Amino acid sequence: MIIKTVNLETVCGITSKLPENTKPEFAFAGKSNVGKSTLINALMNRKSYARTSSTPGKTQTINYYNVNDEFYLVDLPGYGYAAAGVKVKQQWGKMIENYLHTSKKLDAVFLLVDIRHEPSENDVMMFDWVLAAGFTPYVVATKSDKIKRSQLAKQTAMIRRTIKEKSRVSRDVSFEVIPFSGLNKAGREDLYNIIEGFLTEENDMV
Repeated sequence: MIIKTVNLETVCGITSKLPENTKPEFAFAGKSNVGKSTLINALMNRKSYARTSSTPGKTQTINYYNVNDEFYLVDLPGYGYAAAGVKVKQQWGKMIENYLHTSKKLDAVFLLVDIRHEPSENDVMMFDWVLAAGFTPYVVATKSDKIKRSQLAKQTAMIRRTIKEKSRVSRDVSFEVIPFSGLNKAGREDLYNIIEGFLTEENDMV
């Protein structure tokens, strides 16, 4: 995929109305320190375009990045930051659920988890939210450069097993776990291929 243009087109806060886009959307969800901005920057082929916060858990917006004037990468608020208050956590949850259930152009959701650790309760809850909204998330196992290559299969299998065991919606659903590294961009082509597959389907329907 050749990235020609990137534009942060819309930023939605808690009280904002979501935009009625006409181009496909691909959303990214994950806890606040999982490397979501790093992944989005890698997909946009930019070093530091995606918004980051110096204090984890402070980002409370949904950010829409227009790529090539062809589709949107949608950065959902990071969740699971321990120091965030109960009210803030509830607001994040409402924003994310509202987006998942009301976006008319959402094609796919990428759920980011840290490849080194078992998915958290919040990760599994997000997985269930995505399923409840009618999508099967693509699970992206970030920070794959932090482990040995020989451990990749073991860790991705652990992530899949943990999510299936803890999911309250469905333990039989089939889903991909894609290792990704922000350091060497391993896995980026796999994500591009998924996005391009949806874009091809969209174009065929026109």
